[in-house]
Amino acid sequence: MILEVNELTKIYGKNVKANDCISLTLKKGEIFGLLGPNGAGKTTLVNQIIGIIQPTSGMIKINGVDVIKNPAYARERCSFQPQTHIPIEGLNLFQIMEIVGRIRGGKKHIVKQKSSQLIKELEIMDWGKCTGEKLSGGIKRLVAFCMAIIVPGDIVILDEPTNDVDPSRRRLLWKQIRKIADQGAAVLLVTHNVLEAEKVVDRLAIIDKAKIIKMGT
Repeated sequence: MILEVNELTKIYGKNVKANDCISLTLKKGEIFGLLGPNGAGKTTLVNQIIGIIQPTSGMIKINGVDVIKNPAYARERCSFQPQTHIPIEGLNLFQIMEIVGRIRGGKKHIVKQKSSQLIKELEIMDWGKCTGEKLSGGIKRLVAFCMAIIVPGDIVILDEPTNDVDPSRRRLLWKQIRKIADQGAAVLLVTHNVLEAEKVVDRLAIIDKAKIIKMGT
């Protein structure tokens, strides 16, 4: 297993449980859906996996490495699209993707090729030379998605990737998610859109009120 989460609990303040004894696994090439309403604890779980916040108790391992003790390893092995908008002002689509790809260790010519391919396949060529402040919310979400997969980690974590994206490009985005899993990445897909997610996920967990209440295919 690439990702192992075991009995993970996060408590804030006076015994407010954001995650309550959560356990799940994720393997290479799998799309795992984490579904639930707003406020259920999905983003809190993700933030612990990538080492932004520390759990109260429990275990998280990536490739067998304890990432609670070594959060830098989590950030190295995961690529992440957050739910919130990423500041991309002053750069066009090609520049944004190439900078992120190079930071993540991609070779210059491969990153340039991948950038052009993603912009074409997601049908956002018309915005290729526009800087971030001129983009709509939906196009910004697609750019953030591209930033997460331009050089994907062992685990690609996508937090509500289709928010604000128009229906036709959402279909293209789902195809890209399936594609990166088929190429070997493990994908953790966080969403509340059950109807769309069921088209691509291999397994899913339903989380509500901080607990996983169901898990399966």
